Amino acid sequence: MLYLITGGSGSGKSEYAESVAVRLHKDRFPGGRLFYVAAMYPSDEECERRIARHRRMRLGKGFETVECFCGLERLLGQETGQDVFLIECLSNLLANERYRPEGGIHGVGEEAFAQAQERIFRPILQLSQRAGAVVTVTNEIFSDLPIQDEETELYCRLLGRLNVLLGAQACAAAEAVCGRAVCLKGEMPC
Repeated sequence: MLYLITGGSGSGKSEYAESVAVRLHKDRFPGGRLFYVAAMYPSDEECERRIARHRRMRLGKGFETVECFCGLERLLGQETGQDVFLIECLSNLLANERYRPEGGIHGVGEEAFAQAQERIFRPILQLSQRAGAVVTVTNEIFSDLPIQDEETELYCRLLGRLNVLLGAQACAAAEAVCGRAVCLKGEMPC
């Protein structure tokens, strides 16, 4: 089962996604583990503050944190059909795969999209087919800032296309707006 949560910066999507993952674990997959897949690389003080805030938000909720900045495929093979994974978040994962030395998305145009499908979309889809549930957080960055250059436009288009692919495969999708979740597809567990 794949769930997709989107929203703009500061929209409440992370808190909502955590509540969805916790509810799925508690109500549908109580025999499995609850994983928080952290994709934000601590590259500066602002990132470190955001990471610390997210750690405080999930404290006491039962998450096992797995840092995975690149290479989601390494999560495959260790899951059970009862595990719930929260992937936080797709925009960080894409940035890491595109701009970190160990990343695997280096092309442009359709080549970059094919690499993004291989490095991000396929592992998420495979994990969602093997685990109990996968909740993926993403961003609506087209509504946040104007695009300034070709590389930023490529990044935004890659994220947008990944969002479309994941949204098509998700059993449910929601957008967080002003701290409230608006269901876009299917039924969310909370």
